[in-house]
Order: sequence, then C-alpha cells, then structure tokens
Amino acid sequence: MLGNLVRYLDSVVARDPAPRSRWEVLLYPGVWALFFHKIAHRLFRADLFFLARVVNHVSRFLTAIDIHPGATIGRNFFIDHGFTVIGETAHIGDNVTIYQCVTLGGSNPTNGKGGKRHPTLLDNVIVGSGAQIIGPVTVGKRARVGASAVVTEDVPEGATMIGVKARSTLVKAETYAKEFMPYGTPCKEPCEPVGSQRVDELEEQVAALRAQVDSLMRKLEEEKRAEPVVKGV
Repeated sequence: MLGNLVRYLDSVVARDPAPRSRWEVLLYPGVWALFFHKIAHRLFRADLFFLARVVNHVSRFLTAIDIHPGATIGRNFFIDHGFTVIGETAHIGDNVTIYQCVTLGGSNPTNGKGGKRHPTLLDNVIVGSGAQIIGPVTVGKRARVGASAVVTEDVPEGATMIGVKARSTLVKAETYAKEFMPYGTPCKEPCEPVGSQRVDELEEQVAALRAQVDSLMRKLEEEKRAEPVVKGV
C-alpha cells in the first residue's frame, strides 16, 4: 500500500513542477479528494448510499472538489488545484490529469431514468482549466481538451480540442508525442482568437495596406515628374 502511495505521489510530481517533495503533494486538495472518494466509492458499491454521500460532502467541504461516490476512477488520477465537479456515471481511466474548474457533467435523460449520462475519459487524457465535458461522450486515449473548451461529442484518440463548442485542431507530431502537455493546451498552436484580437489584426493589416498604397502613389507621382516633356513638331 505504501508503495502504491509513493508511485502515485511520484506520478503527480512528474506532471507538476511546483512541489519540491512528496510531502508537499500530500497537502494537495486533489490528493485528499481522491482519498475520500475511494472511501465513498466503496460505501456506494456496498449500497450504503447515505454514508457515501456523507463522506462526499465532507470531502467537498474540505477540498472544494465534488466527486460523486458512484464515479469510477483509475490509477494516478490527478486534479490540480481543485474546484472540479465529476458526475455519478463518469468513468476516468489511468494517468488522467484535470486542472481547476472542470466539469464532467451529465445530460438529462429524456425518459427520466438514470443511466450512463456522464463522460468517459480514457487513459492519459488531459483536461485544461475551465473545460466543460457534458453528456455520455468518450474522450479517447491521449486526447487533450484545452482550457475553457466545451465538449459535447466524442473526441478521437490523440485529438486536441479547443473552442466553444470544442473543435479538433491539428498539432505537430512532436507535440503529440510529448508524454505530457500542461493544461491540455498547445500554447504555440493557432487557437481561436477572441473578437478584439481579430479586430486588432485587421486594423494592422489595413494600416499596412494603406502604407503600401501611399508608397506606390508617391512613386507614380515621382515618375510622372521625371518624364521628359515632348514638344510638338
């Protein structure tokens, strides 16, 4: 058991450069939320639903992370910072990383009956801060969901999703091959610019075109003045 804990702490250190030791990782709210969830999940599997909810609420009060006792979580799951919500039928694979303010939310079943209504995150998925993954969608292995993205459809294996609603963006092979991408967001890749940024870019382009036109007009005027005057015979 101690060996499993050490391996888990080492996996967190490998994904987060902030801690100077394993002891610091033990103070992370995401680590404590996962600890409480293991207890709540066992109670939930034993049909002790009220006790499972009690543990869940204590965990949420202490860590600001809400993991439903029914959620299934694999090995080396890491929630960085916290303020995350994970629904009852969510399924999370191994070595998954989630940053702050992420929601793995459920869709409302039309028949009023519960079922698989929350996302499935396969192994090595990274979800950036503020991302919302809604409904019984599957996020493929090694996929990255960028910060503030909204995902409502299945994500292919290895895809990087950005935007609202999230869309797949091509990334360089060397970027895809990286073992870990912080926040699931390719910082140097072309992402969807905000409106004000687009306006600024258009204004710069107009100014550059205007300068080119002015330069051409000046050249034409200089050429006209330099032309010799031809007198009539």
